[in-house]
Amino acid sequence: MGAQTSAQFVVKQLTDSGVVITGGSSGIGLAERFVQAGVPRLVIIGRNVDRGTAARDRVQAAAPSARVEFVSAECNDPVVAADAIERAAIAVEGIDVLVNATAATFVPELLYDIPVADIPLILAQQALAPLLMTRLALPMMRARRGGVIINIASDAAKVPTPGESMIGAAMAAIVTFTRTVAMEAKRDGIRVNALTPSLVEGTATAERILREGFSAKLFRKAGSLAHLGVSTPADQAELILFLASPQTARLTGQAISLNGGISAA
Repeated sequence: MGAQTSAQFVVKQLTDSGVVITGGSSGIGLAERFVQAGVPRLVIIGRNVDRGTAARDRVQAAAPSARVEFVSAECNDPVVAADAIERAAIAVEGIDVLVNATAATFVPELLYDIPVADIPLILAQQALAPLLMTRLALPMMRARRGGVIINIASDAAKVPTPGESMIGAAMAAIVTFTRTVAMEAKRDGIRVNALTPSLVEGTATAERILREGFSAKLFRKAGSLAHLGVSTPADQAELILFLASPQTARLTGQAISLNGGISAA
């Protein structure tokens, strides 16, 4: 069964959905997991052409029958982001699921060590892309009477942690934005949730923050608190698939932390 109706809204099975992932050329291997779950049409949006092309080829190889495309775009630019979402919507024949997984390269630092000039960059590079892409996709989903948006933030949005004043501010912006849009979009059958991981092993972000300095000390300590085990890319991908599926047709406005027990916020 491709789609079912909940009241006047359309709730699609993953096997009948068009999926768009921003920041999907690296990180948690989410695109591969979507096509393995039977998603027939998927677009990866990312900045780096070489990495994005390689990711598309890898995902296509994992599911030869799926249609997989890559769109190169800087999602922090409103004009470029608008063009990218239009191209993606055409490629997937309408966006049913949007996952915003873009990431910046800043690492935790105590506030007095952060150059003042970096503060606007941290806020914009961490928070702006999910806000823009959500806004651009929303009218398309409203017209289709349904859809799913999942924004990736972090536990820094919930837990005040030394070294994460600016990153936490940006992540809190994503989470509050997500919850507020969820309350607006529910009237159109659109579900909007956030994922707020902490340390996720085996990712480029984990490698960067664990390399040296203050952030390495911070996240080594965080990892020691994950008594259920440090989260993996596969853990995060499975939760995202669950949030995108009809099994969560009545779940919206939530910020979920899958972190092995590092925090309970």
